[in-house]
Amino acid sequence: MVLFENRYRTHDLGLLLLRIGIGVMFTIHGYPKLMGGPAMWTQVGGVMKMVGLDFAPAMWGLLAAVAEAVGGQLLALGLFFRVACFLLLVTMIMATLMHVLSGDGFQAYSHALESAFLFLGLLFAGPGRFSLDQVLFPARRRLY
Repeated sequence: MVLFENRYRTHDLGLLLLRIGIGVMFTIHGYPKLMGGPAMWTQVGGVMKMVGLDFAPAMWGLLAAVAEAVGGQLLALGLFFRVACFLLLVTMIMATLMHVLSGDGFQAYSHALESAFLFLGLLFAGPGRFSLDQVLFPARRRLY
C-alpha cells in the first residue's frame, strides 16, 4: 500500500515544518524572559544553584532566555542549526532538572523533557535541505 511505503522525498519538507513550528514557539516562549530584565534573568538563572553553580544567576538566566528566544529564531531559519539545538537541549535539560529536583510531578517537567528529546533528535538529523545552513555552508561533494 502506497501509504505505508518508505518514501523520503518529503523528509526535508518535514524538517522545515518542524523547524519553523518549534522555532516560532520557542521564540514566543523565550521573548518575555529576554525582555524581563535582570530580575527575570536572576529568577530563571537561579536554577543553576541546584547543580552547584551559585554565581552570577542573572548571567545564566540571560543565557537561557537568549537560547530560547534567539535559538528559536535560528532554529526556524536553519541557521547555525546544530549550535542552536545544542543550546536549547542544555536549556531544556536544566528546566527538566529544576522540576525534578523541586519534587514536581511528571506533568510539570514533561514538556521540558519532551523538548530535550526533540532537540537531541534534531541535533543528529540536521536542518534539512531547506535551510540557511545548506545555502551558506553547502556540503562538499564526495568523490567516492
